[in-house]
Amino acid sequence: MIKNISNLGDASIYCDFGQDVNQKINSNVVSYFNHIKELVKNNEIKGITNITPSYNKLIVSFDLEITTYNEVKQIIENFKIKKNIIQNSKKIKIPICCDQEYALDLTSLSNKLNITENEILETHLNKEYFCYMTGFIAGMPFLGDIDKKLRTHRLETPRVKVPKGSVGITEQFCNIYTYESPGGWNIIGNTPKNIFNKLNFDKPLLINPGDKVSFYKITKQEYLNWNE
Repeated sequence: MIKNISNLGDASIYCDFGQDVNQKINSNVVSYFNHIKELVKNNEIKGITNITPSYNKLIVSFDLEITTYNEVKQIIENFKIKKNIIQNSKKIKIPICCDQEYALDLTSLSNKLNITENEILETHLNKEYFCYMTGFIAGMPFLGDIDKKLRTHRLETPRVKVPKGSVGITEQFCNIYTYESPGGWNIIGNTPKNIFNKLNFDKPLLINPGDKVSFYKITKQEYLNWNE
């Protein structure tokens, strides 16, 4: 499943699963990620300081005072991954308000894609998305794969501030901004649901790699009255 393992700096290992971005390859990444996390949790592997999955890569960082590149590499190469390793993946429903003040790019996106605003929203809401990875901002999920008729490039001029909770699309992905941040994704709505909670040390992420996510539309009043 891993195409190549190499060192990344002095204290990290770079696991390459291939160049393609699809659920099959990403499921392999998530399987290795979960397996290593479980070994660390059970104290069956020493010295691992961080595990970072992406679409098709996995970075494993370690403490040089405890272990070495060769030791960690050998452990990874000898893994026997169970087929049901991602059995803990969840199905999550996210509320989204698409009123004009929250759907910042819906009108321009309609003109760019040459389809109506309603068709954009209906297409987006009628899809289940797969979480490939989280990152860029803490807990931000990268959700694929959006319908081909909604795929478009990032904004030519990124925003200095994208509001927290904004739901954006670009290319084959959809994401949710977990904090106010600069960004260039096309914003089609906003969710009142808290996607990342830094105070929840055990489970700060609502959406993890391997989870499946769908959206449902709520009114502005429901958005304003949302209480978790």
